[in-house]
Amino acid sequence: MAEKIAFAPCNGMSPNGLVSRVAVGDCKKDNENVISICMGSTSADIEGINDEMLKKYPLVAVNGCPNGCVNKILKNKGINVAGTIAVNEILECFEVSARDPFRLDDEAEECVKIIVEELNKTIENLQKL
Repeated sequence: MAEKIAFAPCNGMSPNGLVSRVAVGDCKKDNENVISICMGSTSADIEGINDEMLKKYPLVAVNGCPNGCVNKILKNKGINVAGTIAVNEILECFEVSARDPFRLDDEAEECVKIIVEELNKTIENLQKL
């Protein structure tokens, strides 16, 4: 069982990028074994100072849009992911959507709840390994 699980949320400027960041933050509040990774710092770290920390725990990429930037950044750093959550794909199955990359309205808050549920399922699955 993993001591901790790391989530790397999208830092992009899409509405679902905001949903991914808030969902990871909410999940982290409720789960003491969850840490979050700053993708800006990860991307800017050309010296590889953070690489050891990024490889310490199972790392899950949480992408906001279809571009999959989180996975691409981690791959470029030589970091393997334990899983990927595609916020846009998950939310396609529901009748709610986020529309603003800077503020969450009631519908976007519903999106966050849906993604937090998915994050919690991922935690359960990784803890079984």
